[in-house]
Amino acid sequence: MKKLLDQITQTMEDAFEALGFEKKFARVTVSNRPDLCEFQCNGAMALAKQEKKAPIDIAEQIAEQIREHAMFEEVSAVKPGFLNLKLAKKYLAEYLKEMSMDAESGKYGCERVEKPQTIMIDYGGPNVAKPLHVGHLRSAVIGESIKRMGIFLGNTMIGDVHLGDWGLQMGLIITELKFRKPQLPYFNSAHVGEYPEEPPFTIAELEEIYPTASKKSKEDERYKEKAMQATYDLQHGNKGYQALWNHIIKVSVDDLKKNYKKLNVSFELWKGESDAQPYIPEMVRRMKDGGYAYISEGALVVDVKEETDAKEIPPCMILKSDGASLYNTTDLATIVQRMEAFHPNQIIYVVDKRQDLYFTQVFRCAKKTGIVSEDTQLYFLGFGTMNGKDGKPFKTRDGGVMRLESLLTDIETTMYEKIVANQKENQQMDDELARQTAAQIALSAVKYGDLSNQASKDYIFDVDRFTSFEGNTGPYILYTIVRIKSILNKYEQAGNERKNLYVGEAHSESEKALQLELARFNGIIESAFAELAPHRICAYVYDLANALNHFYHETKILSEEDVALQKSYIALLELTRGVLETCIDVLGFSAPERM
Repeated sequence: MKKLLDQITQTMEDAFEALGFEKKFARVTVSNRPDLCEFQCNGAMALAKQEKKAPIDIAEQIAEQIREHAMFEEVSAVKPGFLNLKLAKKYLAEYLKEMSMDAESGKYGCERVEKPQTIMIDYGGPNVAKPLHVGHLRSAVIGESIKRMGIFLGNTMIGDVHLGDWGLQMGLIITELKFRKPQLPYFNSAHVGEYPEEPPFTIAELEEIYPTASKKSKEDERYKEKAMQATYDLQHGNKGYQALWNHIIKVSVDDLKKNYKKLNVSFELWKGESDAQPYIPEMVRRMKDGGYAYISEGALVVDVKEETDAKEIPPCMILKSDGASLYNTTDLATIVQRMEAFHPNQIIYVVDKRQDLYFTQVFRCAKKTGIVSEDTQLYFLGFGTMNGKDGKPFKTRDGGVMRLESLLTDIETTMYEKIVANQKENQQMDDELARQTAAQIALSAVKYGDLSNQASKDYIFDVDRFTSFEGNTGPYILYTIVRIKSILNKYEQAGNERKNLYVGEAHSESEKALQLELARFNGIIESAFAELAPHRICAYVYDLANALNHFYHETKILSEEDVALQKSYIALLELTRGVLETCIDVLGFSAPERM
């Protein structure tokens, strides 16, 4: 279904060409003065210089050309040369009817991309044996939303958690476990046969072991040397250590999956740094044979600076002087793995924006050494930090890094208390439903609170504001959807059918404003994905919710006596509900039936 703005632009282009003007001047935009008009075209002013005519004269010519078109209710030329447009109510109603007819597909007129792509997203990055904390929030919710946008538009989207599961942290855990439980068979070089199927620790124990070991390694050089040796032994085939490593991975991943599920975030791949290790030797050999990699101060590096660089871009280090690999090595080998397995058109990394230089080095190295072809896009979507009200990175009350699970639990408790406090005697929820509803609202508060900000910018995580049912918040959006559901249910309970109802011509300014917002839907989804900008969907959802509530407060819907008009209203609400729920699904949360 062609976007409404494109349809208006096409009509304007035809008018320009009919008058002998170039159509490139016929661009139409949504009006920035909705009190004067709905759409506007300023091309006459740019065209005036070329035609050597007064802009208002050109605007008048164009206005006369399109004034009788069925698309428009009002066309006016305004000095110095603006073209102000108002859409015909009938034309708009027909457009929304077409959207409604596409409701079963769930697309509401939004077309699939002409050439679907395979796009991989790296949006996890947690370390095993460590709990998710608030620092993992932005990557998870931004990446998940982008993945959902891509899927909605018909692309093949592959999300990879990309675990930190290979390196010194593994050696630290093994060393501390050996110190605590030296009798375990994993540490017995004479052990033969299978190792135990059950892990020798719980997730709670594992999460305590790692920070303890990390602290010891910073205070005791001998302890650190043992951990480094354990890491080396693990990576070079120690069977007992590899059996322990498998336990660590399973226990950690099970816990991570549980917590990501609570966030309504999922991954198609649960790969880690360890999965890239087999690709490193051949990748290094090719870099050497191709003349890209050379020894500098004992390390193997690839130059990635370019003549146009305004600042110094250091070489990309591939191997340290002792032959050990680095994050650069693993990330490059991961790209090799992804290209061989999936041949993606694009790989998007959703990572802290402070990693910009690092990814510049990695991407340039991948391009220069032929790991990816020239037409494969590597994109770094850097996000800002989530800060507390003091403007500093979000912490617990005692100054520690807050676990993501704790944050969600705290907000769920807040929402549950609000639900219980606001319940009316005749609308009591049972406790289980109240808690389920609280969890849905809490998730909307967290996700919308994050996603409504431009990804690259830092933002203040204000729990009080994000959990409010008023203003630009997730709970406000959900409240609007629940309000619509309530009206639709009451209409149906009165014995009315909700099938085969279509939006009619608007009877008020607020009704038309709502219809115009609905008509923007397909353009918003497309532009938000093109710009990898979930905040654009949030802004649209907020505008649409406001338009709905304005219409609701001005209009008698259930008490409307004109049956045909009431059906039109119900169709409008049904379409609004569908579009709002589609948008929040793309953002990664859902609405309850009651609040």
